[in-house]
Amino acid sequence: MRKLSLAAAIAAAFVAVPAAAQDTYSDSSAPATAPDGTKAFGFEPYVAVMGGWEGFDRRVGHGIPNTPIGGRKLQGAIVNGIVGANIPLGPVFVGAEGEVMKGVDGAIDWGYGAAGRFGFRSGDSGLFYGKVGYRWVNFDRFGNNSPDYHAMTYGVGAEVGPKDIGLGGLTGNSGLRFRVEVSTFGNADSFRPTAGLVAHF
Repeated sequence: MRKLSLAAAIAAAFVAVPAAAQDTYSDSSAPATAPDGTKAFGFEPYVAVMGGWEGFDRRVGHGIPNTPIGGRKLQGAIVNGIVGANIPLGPVFVGAEGEVMKGVDGAIDWGYGAAGRFGFRSGDSGLFYGKVGYRWVNFDRFGNNSPDYHAMTYGVGAEVGPKDIGLGGLTGNSGLRFRVEVSTFGNADSFRPTAGLVAHF
């Protein structure tokens, strides 16, 4: 069920967003700018702080230990620090980012990884994206010599700036954005919703 839900979310995001992006750029006489008024082509670095939760299936692959029924599941609250950069390409963008994760409550100790992003730009400062990467995670349940478990990761998300929520002028172009994301580890072996603030430069 989780795999079907994730697939449906990805499909919905990438069917609906191209139409919005096309409307934004439908006027061929308009200057070559991004939806937020910055240049349509360039280099946009950013940092982010995200918080959320991740829970792993009881029986998963990639060497992650099984969790017996009645035992404490591998799950917990997390905080992420992210550094990345986008390359705007008119109505679309590509980019890459690295993350460091720390568990603040539960069985997750820490983690790290990197991913590529790709998606569409919409509205004054909105982004809709998919991401694919690789991530390592460590669980505090298994002591100081616990191995790092690792697998491919996949996710979808969106960013929205102050102009898109009626707060235009609060920050400059690019500026701060609110970001929400849902991702998974391995073969849909975890569920990780997160949200936080992104500062674009």
